[in-house]
Amino acid sequence: MDSPHLHIHADHGILNHAVATRLLQLARDAAKKRGSWHWALAGGSTPKSLYELLASEPYASQMPWERIHIWFGDERYVPADDPRSNYRMARETLLSKVPLADAQVHPIPVSGADAPGDAHDYAELMRDLLPAGGGDMPVLDAILLGLGPDGHTASLFPETPILQVRDTAAAAVYVPKLSAWRISVTIPVIEQARHVLFLAAGEEKAPITATLFGSDERPRSASRALPVQMINGRGEVEWHLDRRAAARLHRREQA
Repeated sequence: MDSPHLHIHADHGILNHAVATRLLQLARDAAKKRGSWHWALAGGSTPKSLYELLASEPYASQMPWERIHIWFGDERYVPADDPRSNYRMARETLLSKVPLADAQVHPIPVSGADAPGDAHDYAELMRDLLPAGGGDMPVLDAILLGLGPDGHTASLFPETPILQVRDTAAAAVYVPKLSAWRISVTIPVIEQARHVLFLAAGEEKAPITATLFGSDERPRSASRALPVQMINGRGEVEWHLDRRAAARLHRREQA
């Protein structure tokens, strides 16, 4: 959260085009410089229309798909064909519509029987296929993240033990308020990524963005940092908000 680049867009559609253009730039630059681009997708509702846009022209034919590896920032602990699955949403909106080989897509395993074990397997896969950064953590080229009204991102929810995990790239977490298990990359992995892009759209995100960036109606001080505030990215951190999500901010720079 140190000195992030804040971009405020007139609406969700313009936000999508701006982020799609940015991702295209990052992918092409990485393919030229390093030969590949390792990108972790976000789940939830906000990025769905972005993925549909990337699967359409002019973006689809310009992305260097043969150089791209797809990862996931988090996953609901449900079967891959469940409507709640982040992988299913990404597959239906993007992955099945572009030329990606199976070996280029790395979904989080969901056996249904052992969430901690599946998280361990994903952490090991990341260590095997990605370069190592500080603390021997794997380095993603880019990670796309959303923002929850409670300040969570990926599946890093307030007052859950995963927030303290620093020795592995992915972990399982039981979220009491959801009565459900999730698997998520950990804070150190997000911090090591070369580029971190947060997306927030809709008026329901206005209170939390005001808490993060300041507002005319000052939020009550919190005794504990929100999960998203615990992330200190070493790479480039960007925030992309639509006008409704940014409605309470002092800064009203429009992209």
